[in-house]
Amino acid sequence: MPEISIVLPTYNEKDNIGPLIEAILANLDRPIQIIVVDDDSPDGTWQVVQEMARNDERIQLLRRTNERGLTSALNAGITHAKSDIIAWMDCDLSMPPQKLPELVVALAECDLAVGSRYVKGAKDVGHSFAGRAFSWTINFCTALLLGFAIRDYTSGFIAAKREVFDQITLRGDYGEYCIDLLHRARKKGFKIKEIPYCFVPRKSGESKTATGMWGYFRRGIKYVILVLRLGFTPSKDL
Repeated sequence: MPEISIVLPTYNEKDNIGPLIEAILANLDRPIQIIVVDDDSPDGTWQVVQEMARNDERIQLLRRTNERGLTSALNAGITHAKSDIIAWMDCDLSMPPQKLPELVVALAECDLAVGSRYVKGAKDVGHSFAGRAFSWTINFCTALLLGFAIRDYTSGFIAAKREVFDQITLRGDYGEYCIDLLHRARKKGFKIKEIPYCFVPRKSGESKTATGMWGYFRRGIKYVILVLRLGFTPSKDL
């Protein structure tokens, strides 16, 4: 049995996925399961993973041809995970695989470890000024309503014990799933710890994050609606 399962949701990350998998395997010296959930990437990402999986049984490919979306991809990966520790991260090399061991070790003291851009020692050099401003504003406003116990509500760089997902199924469309997960986990009594890391620019390919003021506005509306709903929903109904 693997000690840790890593879920990697991909769409058009052909040039990034190979180096990312190699870096994960190099940094986690323990039995591991890597689950790449690919939404039938037209650039051939799934073919790169398929070739790697032929030579390494630790790597598994879930190629989805009739379903799309980040949150549903993560849920699919969680369902296929075999270990008691489940982690995931972005696949554009903006999040350092070198931090995964620290997230895993932190689970000795908590139930859910979060790679954070907004605690002491962290940094965000991967977003434009507008992107940083949008992210900071969303996180600050979320903390105002849901609590400052968490600083990076939109992290997306997570390691957690399986017990968390026995009680919580990821909900949402894109990055707002992380706000929902962290708030519900805290309200259910799970202990959360944030680990600082440096968010860097993607290595290759096109960003899936919103760009431009209109894109940030459209995505921001979803976040605001979710935060308001969570803030005014009794804990027992989450």
